[in-house]
Formats: sequence, structure tokens, C-alpha cells
Amino acid sequence: MKRDITERLLAARKAGRPVALVTDLGTGLQTLVYEDAVHGGFGLEDDLLEEVRERLRQDRSGLVSDPEEEEDGVQLFVQTHNPPLRLLVVGAVHIAQALAPLAALTGYAVTVIDPRGSFATESRFPGVSLHDSWPDEALSALTIDNRTAVVTLTHDPKLDDPALLVALRSPAFYVGSLGSKRTHAKRLERLKEQGVTDAELARIHAPVGLDIGAVTPAEIALSVMAQITAVRRKAGAA
Repeated sequence: MKRDITERLLAARKAGRPVALVTDLGTGLQTLVYEDAVHGGFGLEDDLLEEVRERLRQDRSGLVSDPEEEEDGVQLFVQTHNPPLRLLVVGAVHIAQALAPLAALTGYAVTVIDPRGSFATESRFPGVSLHDSWPDEALSALTIDNRTAVVTLTHDPKLDDPALLVALRSPAFYVGSLGSKRTHAKRLERLKEQGVTDAELARIHAPVGLDIGAVTPAEIALSVMAQITAVRRKAGAA
């Protein structure tokens, strides 16, 4: 690997910037593919570039054949380098207690946010990163990116609404909020009054989770994690 490629790759990883290292297995040449740029020893046709970027979004390293060079047997190896997936949970409630370990099992770094000290405790969330700031302050400090999911669970507009204002204007790939359809309708009215656009409001998954008839905290957590997975893997489905 050339020094320039190595330095840029290390810099991207340090900055938490998604990047794919593409190696031509025939020539050994390498190229770095970012979401918005390309740098390296060779270029890629538009279709192939999009395939590499889709692999980057899906965390799928592996072999890719260049259809333009198929007769010559040209193969590329795509190695993805992504920052961790994150789940930011607003509300240290019972559902969050079930959701945190489930999310961790599926590869997410979990942070639970709740200014109520008696809720967000190490004994209730062992091994989970906890924030006791107000949700909007915590979400702003955590720098939401397109590998971040945000879920609000408090049922308290004083906590959920400010968090949603930040999340909806961020690159978060998923924003979900607990509450019935009636509760959500009132939520939408409040957010509209604060200047949230219809397009931004449409990003909220509410009532949160896939409709699997969930009742218990663990079942609701399962439905939430299933919906987050569906949205991530199916590019906005569910």
C-alpha cells in the first residue's frame, strides 16, 4: 500500500469518515472511495463506483468484477472501513433496558440519554454509555452522522420534542419515537409549531417499531430493532 493511501485511510478512520479501500487484484493498484470523493491509483466507472458505495453503506467487503473488463478477468477487492453504528436512546426506561443489549448484539454502540439521575444509572444499564444532559444538548454534542439511529422513549414532550428537533435536522438514518397514533398526532402539531417541515416530520417512525403486536418492553425493543435493521438494510423501508 502506498504511503499516501495509507495516510489518507488512517486519517479517515480517525475522523470517523466512511471509506472503502478498492484494490485491483491484477495490478495491485488501490483507490479510496468516499461517499463524496475518490482518491487513488485508478478510476471507476459510474456503475461500479455506485456498487462500491453501496457496499460501503452496507458494510459489505468482498470481491467485485468490473463488467467493462470482464474478458480480462479483472477483479476488485472492496474493503470497507466504517465508524461504528450508533444507537442514541432518549429515555432510560424499561424498553431502553431491553433495547440496549439487543442493539449491542447487532453491532451498535449504544448511548442512553436521560437527565433524570434516578433512571440513567449504571446498575440499570451495565456497560452502556450514559448521558445525563438534556437530550437536545447531548445529541448535539454526540455529532449525529448517517450511521446513527435515534429513538425517543420518554413519553415526555419536554424531553422527546427537543431531541427530535435535533435528530430530524441531522443525517441520522433512522428517527423513531414511542407513542400511540393519537400521541404522535399531537407531537406532530407541536413540532410544526416549532418550524419543522412536513418532509422532516415524515422521517419519524411512529408509533416506533414494526407492527408485530408487541406488548412487553422486550417485545417492543425487538420491534424497534427490527425496524431499524429494515430501514438500514432496505434503504428506507418499513
